[in-house]
Amino acid sequence: MTPHAAADPRASESTSNDQPELIAQSHERSKSYGLRPYESPDFCPVLQSELKTEIERSQSLFTHALPVMETLYSQIVNTQSMVILTDTSGLILHSLGDDDFLAKASKVALQPGALWSEETRGTNAIGTALAEGKPTLVHASEHYLQANQFLTCSCAPIFDPYGATVGALDVTGDHRGFHKHTMALVRMSAQMIENQLFANTFQDVVCIHFHSRPEFIGTLVEGIAAFTPAGRFLSANRSGEFQLGLSIRALHAHTFSSLFGLSMSQLIDTERGAPAGIVQLQLPSGVKVFARVEWKRQANRIAGPAIGNDMAGARESTAVRRPYLEASRQPAGLDALDTGDAQIKTVIGKLRKVIGKDITVMVLGETGTGKELLARAIHADSPRHAGPFVAVNCASIPEALIESELFGYEEGAFTGARKKGGIGKMVLANGGTLFLDEIGDMPLHLQARMLRALQERAVSPLGSNKLIQVDVAVVCATHRNMREMVASGQFREDLYYRLNGLVVRLPALRERSDLDVVADKLLQQEQAGAPPISESVMQMFRSYHWPGNIRQLGNLLRTARLMADDAAEITEDHLPDDFLEDWQARHGDQPATASSVKPVDVQAAVTSAAAAHPKRLADVESMAIMAAVKAHNGNISAAAKALGISRNTIYRRIDEAGGLPSGSTSSGTSGTD
Repeated sequence: MTPHAAADPRASESTSNDQPELIAQSHERSKSYGLRPYESPDFCPVLQSELKTEIERSQSLFTHALPVMETLYSQIVNTQSMVILTDTSGLILHSLGDDDFLAKASKVALQPGALWSEETRGTNAIGTALAEGKPTLVHASEHYLQANQFLTCSCAPIFDPYGATVGALDVTGDHRGFHKHTMALVRMSAQMIENQLFANTFQDVVCIHFHSRPEFIGTLVEGIAAFTPAGRFLSANRSGEFQLGLSIRALHAHTFSSLFGLSMSQLIDTERGAPAGIVQLQLPSGVKVFARVEWKRQANRIAGPAIGNDMAGARESTAVRRPYLEASRQPAGLDALDTGDAQIKTVIGKLRKVIGKDITVMVLGETGTGKELLARAIHADSPRHAGPFVAVNCASIPEALIESELFGYEEGAFTGARKKGGIGKMVLANGGTLFLDEIGDMPLHLQARMLRALQERAVSPLGSNKLIQVDVAVVCATHRNMREMVASGQFREDLYYRLNGLVVRLPALRERSDLDVVADKLLQQEQAGAPPISESVMQMFRSYHWPGNIRQLGNLLRTARLMADDAAEITEDHLPDDFLEDWQARHGDQPATASSVKPVDVQAAVTSAAAAHPKRLADVESMAIMAAVKAHNGNISAAAKALGISRNTIYRRIDEAGGLPSGSTSSGTSGTD
C-alpha cells in the first residue's frame, strides 16, 4: 500500500458491516499468493542482528509505542493474550504477553523477528490491516491458514503525521477469550502512538489543540493541527482531520487564516486576553471550537530567541511551553495528588522541602502506584516547570538501543542510524526534568556512563568526541529493592548514592485510605461529567487487592466508562469480566453488598430442572441458570454471583436458549462484553 493513496488511508475505518466482504477479499488475495489453507506457515524469523537493524530503522515508532504497549497490556493481562508492534511490512518488532500464551504463540512464529504480512501468512489481522489501511479484526476460522485459527486478533495500522503507514499495533489472544471491546482499546492505543509521533515530529511550529467541548482539550479525542509561524499548514492528527472535515492532502492547500478565520497576529492578540489560555475559533464548517495554542520550539533552543522572525518579541514570556504529551493529563502540581491519604501527604511534605534545591529524588513503589505522575507533579511545582519533562523507561527500551536513546548519536554511529544523527533524551531534557523510570533495570555497563554524565553535567553522543553541556533535574523511580541490587552487584553503589538524595515510597493502592477520591478523580479525567460509580461497585473496589494499583484502576474505569455509555451510574454490569472473576475467586459467592444479590437455592433450581425430564446434564445446568436469571430479574451479574459461575457462562447459555426467560428484564445483560 502506498503511503499517499488517492484517499488518505487514515480516513478509512472498518465497521462490522463490511467485515464479511473484507475477509472474503483477503482470502482471495491469500489464494493468489499461492498459499494453501492446510499448509504449514514459515517458522523462520529473521536473525537477531537483522531484527536489531529493523528496530533501529523504526526507532521513532518503537520508542513512542513501547509505553503505550505496556499500558495496553496492563488492561489485558492474564487473558491469554499478547500485544504486538510491527513495522510497515508486518515484521514483528516487539511483543508483550502472558507467558503461557507466548509459548503457544511461538508455535506459529508469532514472535519478534517473524513476518506477518498477507503474502506470508494469508488473512491475519496484522497483514490485512496493513493491506487495507484500516483497523481489522480476524477471529478464529477467518484466518486463512488453519494453523492460525486458534487465534483472535485485533489490529490497527499506525500512521505518521503525513498520512504514511509506519507500522501496526495488534492484540492477539486465544479465540475462546474473545472480547468485543478489545478493538476499541487497540484503536485508542494506536491513536495515542500517532499523537505522540505528531507531538515529536514538528519543531518551531504553532500547534492548535481544539475541540467543540473545552473539557476534551488535552485528551485523546482533541484535534491537533500544526502550522509554521507564518501560518502555513503542516499536518493534523486524525481527530483534527475529522473536525476540519478535510483530508491531509486537501488541508495542505490551506493556511491558518483560511481554516480558522484569523491571522497569526490576531491569534496572538486573542490569546493574550483569553481566560485560562483557551480561545474560541471557528472552523470552515461554521462550527465554533475551543482551542489551546502551543508555541513549540526546538529542544536545544531553550534559551534562544522567540519562534520565527515574524513572531519576534510576541511570545517572549511564554515562548517555551510543555509539549502536548506532557501537558496531557498532567496534574497542576503536588496539590493535585493530595487526595486525603496520610501517607501521600507525608511524601508531598518531604518533596516540598527539596524541590528546586538540586536534590535528586528517588521514588519507590509497586508497579502502577503513580510514580511518573508524582515525577510530573514535582516538575510542575519546580522552578523548571517551563522547561521540558522527558521520561525514559529503562525497562522498556531494548538494551541495544538504550544508550543511543539516552545520550544521542552521530550520523553513521551504527547501522540504520538516521542522517544527521539523533538527539538523546538527556539533551532533550535540558533546562527541565529527566525522569528515569525503572532505573533498577538500567544495564550495568551504562550505569558508569550515567554516573559520569550526572557528575559532569555533560553527555557525549555515540560516535562523537564532543561534549554537550546539559542542565537537568533528575527524578528516578523503581519497583525493585535497590539495596539488595547494590549488595548483589547488579547496580553500581556509587550511582545509587548519586541518585538517592531523597527517597520516598508511594503506598500501594490497597494501603491507601482515599480510594473513593482517587477513583472519582480518575473517572473525571477520562471524561468530565462521566456517570458516578455505584456504591456496590465501590464496596467491591474497597475489598479488592489491586495488584496493578492505580494503573489497573484507571484502565478498569476507562473500560467501564465506555461500557456504561449513557447509564445513570457505573454498575457491576459495566466492569470487565476478568476483574469480576478475579474478585469472585477471592470472595467466593459473597455479594458486594448484603442487598445487592438475593439468595438463590441452587439445589432447588437443579431439582426443579431435573423434574422437567431434560435429556442431558447440560440441559439441567441451563435450566438452573435460567431459573437464577429469572429470580434476579435478568441481572446477569447478580445471578452469576449467586451461582458462583462466570457471567460468560450465563451469556453462553442465554445465547443457546435463544434469549432471556420470560418475565426477566434485559437491562442486566447490557454493556458487559
